[in-house]
Amino acid sequence: MQPIIETHGLTKVFGSNGAAVHALRGIEMTVARGEFVALIGPSGSGKSTLMAILGCLDKPTAGTYALDGERVEGLSGRELAQIRNDKIGFVFQQYNLLPKASVLRNVELPMLYAGVSRKERRARALELLERVGIPEKAKVLPAALSGGQRQRVAIARSLANGPALLLADEPTGALDQKTGHEVLELFVDLHRQGNSIIIVTHDLSIATMAQRQVEIMDGLIKLPEAA
Repeated sequence: MQPIIETHGLTKVFGSNGAAVHALRGIEMTVARGEFVALIGPSGSGKSTLMAILGCLDKPTAGTYALDGERVEGLSGRELAQIRNDKIGFVFQQYNLLPKASVLRNVELPMLYAGVSRKERRARALELLERVGIPEKAKVLPAALSGGQRQRVAIARSLANGPALLLADEPTGALDQKTGHEVLELFVDLHRQGNSIIIVTHDLSIATMAQRQVEIMDGLIKLPEAA
């Protein structure tokens, strides 16, 4: 089976000449379909840059990147936007919900962009809210929710178009320990259901809940030490 992610020689350079910053220095990374990976590393290690490229939010300076079997590093901005909506579900630390839209409307949004009919959008959104454990919150605004509930809405939204890949960037960073653990358990359940997930974190206790940990240091994947 083709891997969900495969990169070769992935580099990213910001600036030029004497002011050039080499954020990524040749990333070799493969993620199997259905795998749950934690991407770890200190601030400035390159993990946020790598996350942006894996999420088709940015392009590499050099190297190749295949997502779900399709080479994407050379696509146009419009093509990348289509890939993001069709194949990637994003979960951010600060939720990124529309404050004046109901919970149901927030979850429906990616399907609206994908041209899904209103009836199908609504049915799918209600099903996803049931899946993340807050079906009774469908009609309320995000401001009426706790942090944990908002992140559950964000997770439901990320699943709206049946993405090939879920990318979560510090998804528990704004939550207390108990609520954060509940959200992480939800990711574990999604993995058990067959979802491919990459979670970016600096917290090793969070990383250990993933199937595999990938450490990035100074723009390179750090290889495991030999036994």
